[in-house]
Amino acid sequence: MLGRDQREASAIPTEEAEAWTRLTCEADAVWHKAKTANDWASFEPYVDRIVAQLKHQAELMDPKRDPYDVWLDQYERGLSAKSFDAFCEEVKATVVPLVHAIGERGQQPAADFLHARVPEAAQRAMSFDLMKLVGLDLDDTTLAFTEHPFSEGFAVGDARIATHIYEDDCISNVYSIIHEAGHTMYELGVNPAYARTCLEGGTSMGIHESQSRFFENTVGRSRAFMGPLLEVLRRHAPEVYGNVDEDALYHAVNIAQPSLIRTEADELTYPLHIMVRYEIERMLFAGEATAKDIPALWNRFMDEYLGIPVPDDTRGCLQDTHWSGGSFGYFPTYALGSAYDAMFVPAMCRDGVDLTSACASGDLTPVRAWLGEHIWQWGRAKDAPELIKGACGMAFDARYYCSYLQDKFTTLYEL
Repeated sequence: MLGRDQREASAIPTEEAEAWTRLTCEADAVWHKAKTANDWASFEPYVDRIVAQLKHQAELMDPKRDPYDVWLDQYERGLSAKSFDAFCEEVKATVVPLVHAIGERGQQPAADFLHARVPEAAQRAMSFDLMKLVGLDLDDTTLAFTEHPFSEGFAVGDARIATHIYEDDCISNVYSIIHEAGHTMYELGVNPAYARTCLEGGTSMGIHESQSRFFENTVGRSRAFMGPLLEVLRRHAPEVYGNVDEDALYHAVNIAQPSLIRTEADELTYPLHIMVRYEIERMLFAGEATAKDIPALWNRFMDEYLGIPVPDDTRGCLQDTHWSGGSFGYFPTYALGSAYDAMFVPAMCRDGVDLTSACASGDLTPVRAWLGEHIWQWGRAKDAPELIKGACGMAFDARYYCSYLQDKFTTLYEL
């Protein structure tokens, strides 16, 4: 691990690394302004410069490989465009027909309470209770508020969460907190002996995302978890959630329908948002498109995959911060994380963990213990393929994810 890290880090000359940091810092500042102003043109030149630099860096790191494969592998060891293409085809074969069937035959639940006003102060207090509900030790973390939700592990025993509050969309904050708590518990669960070594931190972005998605969706959107979740919601917003029952909440937080914003996308349509970004990244690295083409490509793929028009770039190609920081090849890990997550449930069951009972009780101790033993403690000591095989007894298989989505949403929408 250390040898690999050293080879890759030393491949980039110092002056180029310094120039890269200056470029991405400047690009990030421009992106923030561009998103607010719906001004793609101001951000566009930075995308071309960043892609050019990433191609050059990839050639320095491994001149024999496709540059985009080099960056996919940086975020998820062993991942290539070929393997992710195969994953996409398998997922699309399940998700696209389901989305169409829900649109044609499914009945969306009445859920006006989702957009009832919950004051910022109430949501801030609620956030800390949600962190405690899923099992975060508040002595090891803290909470901040920002434009784009995220979490960060700084060192063993020190991880942070940042969320964004919308007063007319409390549920957005609820699941941002639970999602980021999954990331944070992973960082805090790494073997303390790895502190200040190359083994500290999460092993890959896909495994990291599997932890956040596990808590957000597999736990947080399960029918069993609605009781404990509703208790927190009623405590801080009784005027909104006092008369909402568990079944109504369950159907509301699992509404599946195409939408514009990736971070607000439902569990079913989420991977299609990733495919939009993946297709564009592939074209940029292949020289088939430049930054000037991105808004039109974005609109085209959103229509192709999700069937919805994009009204402006703020809610289109400017919505994510990732490209401003040079994180090309990162988005695919979001979809892989959800697919890894689906394999953990049967593995836990085989090991005697009753996930449903744990969710219903609001005591996730046995769930965290299993994840701690099989995933968290290993830090970067194992790459994703080895970690999945050790935890689940088999190599990664997307069929678990596809079956999970098929079963859950067919039942929810009585298809």
